Amino acid sequence: MRPMMKPALRRAWRDRHTVQFGVTPAHAVLMGPVDTATGSFLELLDGTRGLPLLREEARAMGLPDGLVETLVRRLTEAGVLDDPGAGGPGADALRSRTEEVERLRPDLASLSVLHPEPGAAPRRLAARRSARVQVRGAGRVGAAVAAVLAASGVGRVDVLDGGCATAGDVAPGGLPDHSVGECRDLAARQLVRRSAPGRPPRTAGSPGSAGSAEGEPPLSLVIVTPRDGLAAYAPDPVTAEPWLSTGTPHLYAGVIEATGLVGPLVLPGGTACAGCLARIRADHDPGWPRMLAQWRSGRGAGAVPACDLALATTVAGLTAAHALSFLDGELPASTGARWEAALPLLDWHPERIAPHQDCPCGAAGRRRGERVSGTGASHDTMAG
Repeated sequence: MRPMMKPALRRAWRDRHTVQFGVTPAHAVLMGPVDTATGSFLELLDGTRGLPLLREEARAMGLPDGLVETLVRRLTEAGVLDDPGAGGPGADALRSRTEEVERLRPDLASLSVLHPEPGAAPRRLAARRSARVQVRGAGRVGAAVAAVLAASGVGRVDVLDGGCATAGDVAPGGLPDHSVGECRDLAARQLVRRSAPGRPPRTAGSPGSAGSAEGEPPLSLVIVTPRDGLAAYAPDPVTAEPWLSTGTPHLYAGVIEATGLVGPLVLPGGTACAGCLARIRADHDPGWPRMLAQWRSGRGAGAVPACDLALATTVAGLTAAHALSFLDGELPASTGARWEAALPLLDWHPERIAPHQDCPCGAAGRRRGERVSGTGASHDTMAG
């Protein structure tokens, strides 16, 4: 081990005997009492020295025997100490790609704050590289989501959409203006390749399947970002059937009528699905199914979608963050919930979505705390 203070956490003396690591309450840690000599010794924890050399340095500074081990243990338990050589074979392979690591260094710093154990950041970033995500929709929201995921180190980002890109699809961080007139999904895939910090593990094959084509890795996550925000606000249960049957986690997001939404993230069999959502709405509003059928029928097809660029960019960023949290092994706040915000106030608020007893997805019958598994990461969820 070559102990290193995590560079992402700023260090300051709160008083003469107390050191604070980190600024924000979410991740700040206090350590004390710390005398002046020990405080000077902290400067040596920069990842260039192993424990034997650190012991020699400590003795030269007049520090007592055993202090190095005690200090390293306390700092490790507090989550403020890292090891630049830890993380396993995947992390070692990542470190060998120097240019890619330089692009992802801020992401590594963020992961080191979120996951306290030494080597956790490169290990999780290496795991992102093996993930395969499918983004369904390449409008203002979907194209930006795909680009952010690729730029964040996700190894495989497949994009599905139809038609040709229009001037209204162009957005900073999304489709560029020279893509107007090109096949929309092709333009989005080119955007993904340009955004990625390195070459993907291998070229995408058949992105259209909810499962995996022969030789293809299974989908870790499907993100549904339709250009028509109605399909995210009121998702079609039929479209989701292949994901439910294959246990593929999927996340809905979009913008409709100047309202942005992120979620729900559906863990098949564990959290509410599109079918649950449809039944819940029909229970509360008997007229909803009739209106929804009219909206889906294509009436008013010439209407211009109210998809404010700033709101679409915000939704895309939040969606990508929730997706990355899930891929990194956490359950984001969109799990079984939808977050909404409408212009102009942009007051984000959650709506919890409970599984419906009559939905065949089976989520309502899962016992509280029972484990959920799918083709992506394994998670524990509290259903019901």
